[in-house]
Amino acid sequence: MDDALIKVLLVDDHEMVRIGLAAVLGTEDGIEVVGEASNGHDGIRLAQEYRPDVVLMDLVMEGMDGIETTRKLLQLYPDCKVIVLTSFLDDEKMYPVIEAGAFSYLLKTSRASEIAQAIRAAAKGQSILESQVASKIMNRFRQPKPAAEPHEELTDREMEVLRLIAKGKSNQELADDLFIGVKTVKFHVTNVLAKLGVEDRTQAAIYAFKHGLAE
Repeated sequence: MDDALIKVLLVDDHEMVRIGLAAVLGTEDGIEVVGEASNGHDGIRLAQEYRPDVVLMDLVMEGMDGIETTRKLLQLYPDCKVIVLTSFLDDEKMYPVIEAGAFSYLLKTSRASEIAQAIRAAAKGQSILESQVASKIMNRFRQPKPAAEPHEELTDREMEVLRLIAKGKSNQELADDLFIGVKTVKFHVTNVLAKLGVEDRTQAAIYAFKHGLAE
């Protein structure tokens, strides 16, 4: 076999899809389809046999789906490039397979030339994403992160102080329970009130109960 050929494995549970891909890619220079699998288990087995450079991976298959197949395949052969070729753009399929290590993500509406281009790019270490996929990923990163709850800013010691405040402990009792000085207790209490944005110990206790931080 010519070493310059890019060895491609097809993993898709639809026979007509595999036949069509094999026929189209068979006309492309420098690309050779070395095997076809109808499910994830066979995909792993054929990958062990043929050691493909690129795997065209469907997502929805009986038994082991494309996400799990991608994860296991790349654990065995981390240098292999998985190109997802699917009809699905929903987040619960797209993001997990990308996190599993998929190199490129294309829709089955892609033209044959685009699939061939993605295969050649993957062999060179270049990732290609369907434009709609790239937009979804960018939009996800642009989404503002939810604001942190005030108590998430508390240190472990301040959280201990808050829980004891919720129990109605005085500064002296706090000092005794935590084995620290009263002056240090006052310092922690001041910080707790400031970080929670409350005015007094009663409001701090109410905050603790409201957020399940104290019994």
